[in-house]
Amino acid sequence: MPFVPPVRDRLYELGPLLSAEAAAEAPGAGVDAADLEQAVWVRLLEQGGRTPEPVEPARWLRRAVRAEARRARRRARREIPYDRPQGSPAASGPEDALLHGEENRVLRSAVARLPGRCPELMSALLSPRDLTYREIAGELGISQGSLGPVRSRCLGCLRRMLAAEVAAPGLWGKER
Repeated sequence: MPFVPPVRDRLYELGPLLSAEAAAEAPGAGVDAADLEQAVWVRLLEQGGRTPEPVEPARWLRRAVRAEARRARRRARREIPYDRPQGSPAASGPEDALLHGEENRVLRSAVARLPGRCPELMSALLSPRDLTYREIAGELGISQGSLGPVRSRCLGCLRRMLAAEVAAPGLWGKER
């Protein structure tokens, strides 16, 4: 009877196939190929001797890589990155940071031009301190119950103001 190496040894011989499959699936899963490859090895080691030996190890390996890629995609949809400091732009480069800063300047400028108590209220709502309605009502000296309707009116006014600014006709390529 010929010697049949253990499953792990046979799958270890398929290392180049695992690397190739992981490299092919990783971009679609949004993970690093080495991480995907490692996840497959961990899954194999977790199973230990509990599962029967695969009849076709290469096919099993391909399926395992695809299953780990699916898990990575699902995990990426559910996870929220916390590596960014709160309040910092979601931008990755200086151009994005500049655009984000410009958007904030336009918004703050529009808020300052709002009528009545709207500038105070909107500034409190946009505050990085993340105030509650109770705290905002206390700071502005108005009842907590009227905060919602006033906020709604202010947001409507701000929306109309920004829409008019965005839709304002420019030179459209014509000279003056």
